[in-house]
Amino acid sequence: MKLLSFSIQGQQLFGLVKDQSVINLKKHLANKYADLKSLLAEDNFIEIVKSAENAAADYALADIQFEAVIPNPEQIFCIGLNYTDHVQETQQEVTEKPMIFFRLAPSQVGHNQPLLRPVEAEQFDYEGEIAIVIGKGGRRIAKENAWDHIAGYSCYNDASVRDWQRHTAQWGPGKNFFQTGSFGPWLVTKDEIKPNEIMTLTTRVNGQELQHAKTTQLIHDIPSLINYISTFTPLNAGDVIVSGTPGGIGLKRTPPILLQEGDVVEIEVDKIGILKNIVKNDG
Repeated sequence: MKLLSFSIQGQQLFGLVKDQSVINLKKHLANKYADLKSLLAEDNFIEIVKSAENAAADYALADIQFEAVIPNPEQIFCIGLNYTDHVQETQQEVTEKPMIFFRLAPSQVGHNQPLLRPVEAEQFDYEGEIAIVIGKGGRRIAKENAWDHIAGYSCYNDASVRDWQRHTAQWGPGKNFFQTGSFGPWLVTKDEIKPNEIMTLTTRVNGQELQHAKTTQLIHDIPSLINYISTFTPLNAGDVIVSGTPGGIGLKRTPPILLQEGDVVEIEVDKIGILKNIVKNDG
């Protein structure tokens, strides 16, 4: 199933994608859940959604505004340097433990929404990634139990303001400019993507393929990330783990390919769909 957060005339809703339409789950589940995050907290959320899947569609997919899949996550964990080719192109070293940084919710937009290129930036770059969304929360989750804590998967563009990222050893500013990253178009539930099922990630800018990788190439795999993160902090329903970008980032190309106003960025994951955004100057 494909679940998403969306808005209609400013009203924040969440729903189930059915063909080219959307079932408004907030309505069909009798307003029991305030948002998608609260629905995912239910251990049987898949069965709950299935109880509404035969309802009449409420909106055409073309008529909604996509929001970030989880607009209000408590925690967004981003994994740096998690593909060998990206480690090599940045002239870094493979780390024994995952390299982690954080994004803030306001830095995200949804599918078909503009990525805002900051007026202060000279190096705005794409990063195609696969996002893992937590369903069942927990602390010190064992690797062998990690799959049970996943609600589903989505596409993510961890777009980065490289010049600000390099101001200091801490990457936070370059990763958190307002509405520079994107998350969507929807969450594909875990029953559709089995544990250890191989996913293929592709990034395109203006139709040109610039990144391509499979999840088998991850240095720190998904269970390892869940285990490591949940050791130092509890994971909660709706938390997001952004699993890392492969080689091919714009800054390290010859010549560099950096995002400009009007560029169209697509992040495609074969088991999920395509996250698409156009770049717009902010300011």
